[in-house]
Amino acid sequence: MIRLAQPHLGEEEIKAVADVIRSGIIASGPQVRRFEETFAAYVGVRHAIATANGTVALHAALLGAGVGPGDRVVTTPFTFIATANAILYCGAVPVFSDIDPDTYNLSPAALAETLGQLKDAGTPAKAVLLVHLFGLPCDMTSIMAIAAEHGAIVIEDCAQAHGAAYNGRRVGTFGTAGTFSFYATKNLTTGEGGMVVTDSDEVAERVRQLVNHGRVDRYEHALLGYNYRMTDLAAAIGLAQLAKLEQLNLKRRANAVRLSRQLAQVPGLVLPVEPEGCYHVYHQYTVRHPERDELARWLRESGVETGVIYPIPLHQQPLYRELGYADQSLPVAEEVSRQVLSLPVHPGLSDQDIAAVAEGVRAFVPGRLPSA
Repeated sequence: MIRLAQPHLGEEEIKAVADVIRSGIIASGPQVRRFEETFAAYVGVRHAIATANGTVALHAALLGAGVGPGDRVVTTPFTFIATANAILYCGAVPVFSDIDPDTYNLSPAALAETLGQLKDAGTPAKAVLLVHLFGLPCDMTSIMAIAAEHGAIVIEDCAQAHGAAYNGRRVGTFGTAGTFSFYATKNLTTGEGGMVVTDSDEVAERVRQLVNHGRVDRYEHALLGYNYRMTDLAAAIGLAQLAKLEQLNLKRRANAVRLSRQLAQVPGLVLPVEPEGCYHVYHQYTVRHPERDELARWLRESGVETGVIYPIPLHQQPLYRELGYADQSLPVAEEVSRQVLSLPVHPGLSDQDIAAVAEGVRAFVPGRLPSA
């Protein structure tokens, strides 16, 4: 079976973990500080604060940026549920705005309309929480201008976009803060882990306190904080991964080019786009097909693992239906969720694997299985 995702770990990570174990410091220590400094320099920001995972990074970033109870935060309905849940954790109110049918990121036009409606209703948005989905940067020129016009801050969820860039500038550096996830399948993994990045001294200081029990000094606590800290074991893996991230992203991009070239003429298949000025890092290579479920079954029988990311837009998730979002209409997100299918693109694939994936898609016949 050609796997959809596969962590790219080697001797460098094994040695890094062994060195930490030998040091005797396995909780949050010098490796975490080194990872924070190195990651901040890589992204191009003044501050990076390591966390236990990407979800708590989102929560801490929102709190650190001043999001609180009752605040409206506009976000995408087409993402992992943690993005919206982090808004709820703050006591704030998620407001879903529809996506662009080509990029699957927040639609600037829909965002402008949503922000205008909130303003007219007397509940202006405090923030826009965008997601650089599948490794493709959002239209940051438009979104930053629209948010500024409506007095909303911008938080960037970069969980799937390590190393992605917009007009030569890395994602995570446009808004008040950015967050990253280092989950097992991400372009850069620590197994579990996350990072908050920001150029704001004030936000950075508040986030540092929040992720460490609200601590301002040893056994002195000024905020209701949390235990959101990263361990030195995770940070050591992260440092080894960061050293090879550019190389791994280049392999993902090369695999994506090969797939797009070999799938260009498949009827009904919509391929990923890379708008001008965007540097896509292909956390996922996501296509659309009207017979998505049949295509997925066909590929599974052909020995190719695929993924449906995401089959249910957030406003239609049971949790959010229960919270009163059931009647909201977001037609683009709803249609896209019925058609998307992610194909293998990870750096561990050989040219033969890519050819096999493409051949499986090209051979697809609706209503049949490969052996029929």
